[in-house]
Amino acid sequence: MKTIHLVILGCAGIAVGALGALVATGMLDPYLPQVARPAPQELQSEPATLPADDTAYAAFDQGKYLTALELAGEAAKRDDPQAHTLIGRIYAEGLGVPKDDGTAARWYARAAELGDVPGMLALGTMLAEGRGVAKDMNLAAEMFEKAAATGDPVANYNLGLMFLRGTGKPENPYRAAQHIRYAAERGVAAAQYDLAALYLEGNGVPNDALEAARWSAKAAAAGLPAAEYDYAVLLLQGRGLKVDEDKAVSYLQSASDKGVAGAQNRLGHLYAEGVGVEANPIEAAKWRLIAKAAGVVDDKLDLYVAALPDADRAKAEAAATRWREQKQVMAMP
Repeated sequence: MKTIHLVILGCAGIAVGALGALVATGMLDPYLPQVARPAPQELQSEPATLPADDTAYAAFDQGKYLTALELAGEAAKRDDPQAHTLIGRIYAEGLGVPKDDGTAARWYARAAELGDVPGMLALGTMLAEGRGVAKDMNLAAEMFEKAAATGDPVANYNLGLMFLRGTGKPENPYRAAQHIRYAAERGVAAAQYDLAALYLEGNGVPNDALEAARWSAKAAAAGLPAAEYDYAVLLLQGRGLKVDEDKAVSYLQSASDKGVAGAQNRLGHLYAEGVGVEANPIEAAKWRLIAKAAGVVDDKLDLYVAALPDADRAKAEAAATRWREQKQVMAMP
């Protein structure tokens, strides 16, 4: 049975400040990956056709979860590690069966015993969350460490975060930086983002604005919304790189469209001041209204919006409403 790939679902690393500055990690939960089929950009690593013993995954991919469960169960009787992980996922997500975290954890535990890396990661996640099992950060760290020893990038990232916050592992920013760098060098966008933060703060690595900008750029190029926001701010401020307003606007627009409230508010300022874009009070007000609804406080921009003619404010409010409605439609299954 083939190896399960991991899909990076989001960043569990650093927080974004009100001004868009990078903030070092350290008080956040381990990155919680989900065992899944590979993302489209990873398909080149897959065989052109499914191997003969991969019928369980073929059924799973077709949404035939009960068939996949039955076929994986037969493979599990032969101690197939990936079969155990697949069964764990089916129960963890309630695919064709009632959701049962306890049962999922037992299947993941057996997969981990058999040496399956995604099984180790899934069990480590459940132990870190206390989901389906008693919460145990030490055992979670053990699972991540075993998986990291195989060279798995996501496991190294998780382990780095545990060293960074001193949870499950002794606090050690230097060990943390080593593991996070390992993951970053192998394309884990969240790790790239966090590594940028470490360089910016000089935490476990030298304080180096150029390196911070370089790794922030990689995470932004990977489409990580928070990274797009922070990198845009670096581009506007020229921290570690040349000022590039055009590129900054592009990243701010992308992060704003993905719902990053700080980016939305910053974009409002750019439209109000005509920085990198043609001044547009209606667009400025639109983004301010969207950011304000998300909880961003900005008295200066509020005064700007309040001073607009009633007709312009009405247009901005209508545009903000349309944007929110479009996002709601896009979020529907």
